[in-house]
Amino acid sequence: MFTALLVALVIGGLIIFLVQRRKNQVLKTEDGWWGAGAPPEGEEDLTIRSFKVTTTDEELEDLYSRMDQTRPVPSLEDSQFHYGFNSHYLQKVVSYWRKDFDWRRQVDKLNQYPHFKTNIEGIDVHYVHVKPKTVPEGTKAIPLIMVHGWPGSFYEFYGLIPMLTEPSDPDQLVFEVVCPSIPGYGFSEAPRKKGFDSVCAARIFHKLMKRLGFQQFYAHGGDWGWLVTTNMAQLEPKTVKGLHVNFAPPSKPGLLVTLSIVLGRRFPKLFGFTETDVERLYPCMEKLVLESIKESGYMHIQATKPDTAGRGLNDSPVGLAAYILEKFSTWTDHDFRNLEDGGLTRKFSLDDLLTNVMIYWTSGCIVSSMRFYKENFGKGLDAPHAKIPVFVPTGFACFPNELMHTPKLWVKQKYHNLVSFSPMQRGGHFAAMEEPRLMAEDIQQFTRSVEEMMMKKKE
Repeated sequence: MFTALLVALVIGGLIIFLVQRRKNQVLKTEDGWWGAGAPPEGEEDLTIRSFKVTTTDEELEDLYSRMDQTRPVPSLEDSQFHYGFNSHYLQKVVSYWRKDFDWRRQVDKLNQYPHFKTNIEGIDVHYVHVKPKTVPEGTKAIPLIMVHGWPGSFYEFYGLIPMLTEPSDPDQLVFEVVCPSIPGYGFSEAPRKKGFDSVCAARIFHKLMKRLGFQQFYAHGGDWGWLVTTNMAQLEPKTVKGLHVNFAPPSKPGLLVTLSIVLGRRFPKLFGFTETDVERLYPCMEKLVLESIKESGYMHIQATKPDTAGRGLNDSPVGLAAYILEKFSTWTDHDFRNLEDGGLTRKFSLDDLLTNVMIYWTSGCIVSSMRFYKENFGKGLDAPHAKIPVFVPTGFACFPNELMHTPKLWVKQKYHNLVSFSPMQRGGHFAAMEEPRLMAEDIQQFTRSVEEMMMKKKE
């Protein structure tokens, strides 16, 4: 009896030790230098500089000249968006862009919020920093960093920002928002050296937030922003108070995820699968393979030879628009492929879509943004962060038209402290831009839950 008890205590102690050891595991990283040449001697420049988006007559004349020289290609009959961006509709978009789109007005819209740049690890990092105009007495604004993905930009959050910094309900939390451009995207300088991946971006954004005076903050991300903010939580779990994401594909499927894929259709309750989970996860295998082939071609190009395709896009505004806007169609709703116009203006305005394209065009960042795929996928499933769980309080907004459906069970394999899992009413991959109110409400609810948990722990 005593021996059995002793063995049980030893085994229990070992399990607790291993769990605690894993819980204390953090992602390791080292400072880098991404500027040209060798890092200069002396102290790092910590200056924060105001920045404004600008445009010139010469810039617009060059754009219009290139658009006027485009060579239209007729679409196949009855092809809609199944072959990519429909050429007939593309001509209509180009015509609007050339004759009606007012870039100067959109520049003013971009500048409605304060922009800044600061040099970190040898490159200028651009960010939008919005402080609330009023904060209820006795409270403080909650710092929140929001990170975009590809082919998006900081502009994705423009509809979301006022809902967080100036909420209409006085009982809602008030946020102070920082929206950086990932280096190599938008107005952040591109790395000059190989190897700049999501962990490097996460490290730089931690330095940015500390430079702004934030010792603790919340983080939100979708697409690449999901991985960057996840890495931020893995690097400094005590600094990131809470992590909110709307994209969370399994980075390294374990035994439980594999079993759920194999057996989940027959025994859904065993894995906590809902009817929606079963509907999204189990189309026929042929359809699943075909969908993967149809929608992942861009990824293979960008993860292998981004500079080749990117160079053509960097020279042609029409080609760039087709490449980017096709994703805003298909990734918003797969069924939009069946429409002649790709359903683009069902969820977005052409002004907003073309503003995002213009951020890529005017900054000349398409090649460097595509390289981010090569730097990340080059490390494969053996990347250190793929093996490290996240213990920071996490909220997941599950939008129905996301590229990959992730059941709650799968999310919990990576995010061990899942505070909220919210099945959303509608929305796709660009949810912050498509459904800013739904996103704001979920961020509000998640943050309030985490704040209340922390208050209880202090009592």
